[in-house]
Amino acid sequence: MATHRDIATRRTVALVGPSAAGKTSLAEALLWKAGVVGAPGSVERGSTVSDHDPLEKKALRSLNSTLMHFEHRGILTHLIDTPGAADCLGQSLPALEAVETAAIVINAVTGIEPMAVRMMEWAKQRERDRIIIVNKIDAQGANLQGLVTRIQEVFGKECLPMNLPSQKGERVLDCFWKMKDDGPPPDFSSIEQAHRALVEQVVEVDAAFVERYLNDGDVDPAELHAPLEQALREGHLVPICFVSARTGAGVPELLDVIERLLPDPTESNPPAFLEGEGSSAKPVAAVADAGKHVLAHVFKVTQDPYVGKMGVMRVHQGTITRDSQLYVGDSRRPFKVGHLFMLQGRELKEVAKAVPGDLCAIAKVEELHYDAVLHDAAEDAHIHLKPLEFPVAVHGLAISPKRRGDEQRLHDILIKLVSEDPCLRVDHAASTNETVVYGLGELHLRTLLDRLTDVHNCQVETRPPRIAYRETITAPAEGHHRHKKQTGGAGQFGEVFLRIEPLPRGSGFEFVDEVKGGAIPHNFMPAVEKGVRLAMEQGVIAGYPVVDLKVVVYDGKHHTVDSKEIAFVTAAKKALASAVQSARPCVLEPIVHVEIAAPEQHMGDITGDLASRRGQVSGTQSASAGALTVLAQAPLSELASYQSRLNSLTGGQGRYTIAFSHYEPVPPAVQAQLASQYKIRDDA
Repeated sequence: MATHRDIATRRTVALVGPSAAGKTSLAEALLWKAGVVGAPGSVERGSTVSDHDPLEKKALRSLNSTLMHFEHRGILTHLIDTPGAADCLGQSLPALEAVETAAIVINAVTGIEPMAVRMMEWAKQRERDRIIIVNKIDAQGANLQGLVTRIQEVFGKECLPMNLPSQKGERVLDCFWKMKDDGPPPDFSSIEQAHRALVEQVVEVDAAFVERYLNDGDVDPAELHAPLEQALREGHLVPICFVSARTGAGVPELLDVIERLLPDPTESNPPAFLEGEGSSAKPVAAVADAGKHVLAHVFKVTQDPYVGKMGVMRVHQGTITRDSQLYVGDSRRPFKVGHLFMLQGRELKEVAKAVPGDLCAIAKVEELHYDAVLHDAAEDAHIHLKPLEFPVAVHGLAISPKRRGDEQRLHDILIKLVSEDPCLRVDHAASTNETVVYGLGELHLRTLLDRLTDVHNCQVETRPPRIAYRETITAPAEGHHRHKKQTGGAGQFGEVFLRIEPLPRGSGFEFVDEVKGGAIPHNFMPAVEKGVRLAMEQGVIAGYPVVDLKVVVYDGKHHTVDSKEIAFVTAAKKALASAVQSARPCVLEPIVHVEIAAPEQHMGDITGDLASRRGQVSGTQSASAGALTVLAQAPLSELASYQSRLNSLTGGQGRYTIAFSHYEPVPPAVQAQLASQYKIRDDA
């Protein structure tokens, strides 16, 4: 059985932050300094442990979260390298659930980018310990002192250097264990000043240490472990570390911080496990104790062509071994763990056991899915993690196979790809009989198409991106339809009277049965509701789903012989369509938050272009020297192929991210155009 000592030697760190910050290169440098690889791999040469996917090598960027591990000085560190593109949040966000520490990597030259801000906020919301790693400190144009000032302005004064660069980024000097300057000077500040700031920040969480510090003038850093962990847990301290992944400067010092100062699983905030659903859900305390019953969480699912379906999990409590009997969520049928793997990029290393703090994988268990909780006790059947709030997938692409007869194969592949990414969604649009894939942006959907063609050899055709419009009403109304059909034998008859009224935005759908006296027999009411829902799914004025609607069925008629479920389904569909047409219907369009980072001299062109796209600028933020970030809201429909437009406005120097905000009514001219393109299908 694993001991407490086993757990105390675990560290879990996720490298998160914007693209081009050097997360993958930093992971390589850490593996190299820890002795796992003989030399750091190169993103450009496609030789890194992390970016092993052929599509990543082709794109020269991370597209997936990748697990690695290294053992150094008796400490086993599990490391997750995550992609930095906003389109890949389905890969990077779940990594926060698997680790004690979120390491936000910042490019020393480009400074604080929107993705760094988002990751800091998400990590804070999930109560992860946070550390900021400034990479590329030796790059020309890096203003490290100014960047520290900017970090403290944006993220707070609790962000303090744990070490300082020296000799123009060729070296890094420790400031926690060392108390005074006794060698080459730092490039800014002083070791004594940085050490004093760190100690004062840490001792603030413990009144006894405050008194000692005031009386003695300093405290031995070796005695500060407990208050340091408390300061990290509470967000009272966010260390800043400096590195150059290219030269290796600062990497040994970063290893030292990871191994000596970052928390083990017994020292971090507990995972946000809940038991039950909704408002009645109660927190469940998971304890990093190898002797207790098992609680583990699947944060990543992959479909390996050789191994099959694989669930990657974080063990929070208990010990998992080969031959362990585990349950998936509330499933009553256990499965047997055949093989247990630790991951090193694409390589699988079989291990005998996993204890709290370990990240490992189980293969060939079809029941595994993203967000599943694995346990070995029946009383834990209703435990789940507090769900992550992912961005809404609003970029749509209609997709179909090039070869007739491949529809089912395409569907099966899409289901597999969606199971790997919680930000992908596949819908079948009944009104147009087409399959629509929704993602977070152009890169997200382009990567999906590359996987279909390059990995699964499934050739597809696509149509212009579909916008996820919605329909709603702005006034109450009534609808009525009598469905009567006689074909010589048994006929069809059903009549429905209903009222509709708008609900507040985001409320969804409410169905109320107020029929009296058996005008519509009770056994036909499910058919009436089905007809209402079908009409809402298919849309009424422009072919988009109807939302935020209350439907009250208050009367109707039936026939003892001819009334059938299909008759009431049809009557309800047409009654609802009639009511919606009379209720001042409107089409809603998705509005997105837009963050555009570009050189300052292009801001006028960017804001003018946004205004022409019905965008509203809410402000600007300083990103780095000579660069600004524009904050705006705009209709998603106006941002099709926006990166191409941004490239032309900024000479290829602009980048943007979007996130769903809310729905708003479209202008009348746009609604008229959408309605004219849609012909209501008569299913009768």
